[in-house]
Amino acid sequence: MYDYGSVSQRQYGPARVLPSFFLSLLIGTIGLYAGQFVPGAFFLPLSIIEVVMIFAATFMRRRRAVGFAFVYTFTFISGMTLFPIVYNFAYQYGIDIIYRAFLVTVIAFGGAAAYAAISKANFNFLGGFLFMGVLALVGMGIVNIFIPFSTQAEMIYSVIGILIFIGYVLFDVSRIARYGVAQEDVPLVVLSLYLDFVNLFIFILRFFGVSLRRD
Repeated sequence: MYDYGSVSQRQYGPARVLPSFFLSLLIGTIGLYAGQFVPGAFFLPLSIIEVVMIFAATFMRRRRAVGFAFVYTFTFISGMTLFPIVYNFAYQYGIDIIYRAFLVTVIAFGGAAAYAAISKANFNFLGGFLFMGVLALVGMGIVNIFIPFSTQAEMIYSVIGILIFIGYVLFDVSRIARYGVAQEDVPLVVLSLYLDFVNLFIFILRFFGVSLRRD
């Protein structure tokens, strides 16, 4: 999502971005807790608002108009819309699956981010592949609505999603470490990392769910 600016604008590295990223996760967690009090009929409108905000961010970035108020509002709404997913998995498989998926997500995200930040390896080549991968995930998700996946197909879908969003972590963090971020662009970078984390968590959760169904 984030489009890095010119060299003269690049100022901050990962150390400047991470505190705001952790705050976005905290606000998302508060939104997740608040989601249990949201009437069921409200989740679809909230999901639509969430999608509209993502598209709005892609247009606002050109004017550098994405601020922390926008980002934290989005993460709170995102947390609320995540609640039905988390609740359904907890209801079907027990609350332990949520804790395990979150722990694995933290390890996978943290490991990929640390490697990209410390090594400063160039993962720019992944950009096109990752974008095509997301389009493939969206297409597969639409197909799944009309033709439900088999267990094996859902496993493959989950693994592809995990790999794509680990790739996005490498891509995003490596660009931050190599080129830095202009101060006014930090909120949008935080939003990108938040989306990486949440989507990685969802696909890891799906993977665990499919694994339990196969046992």
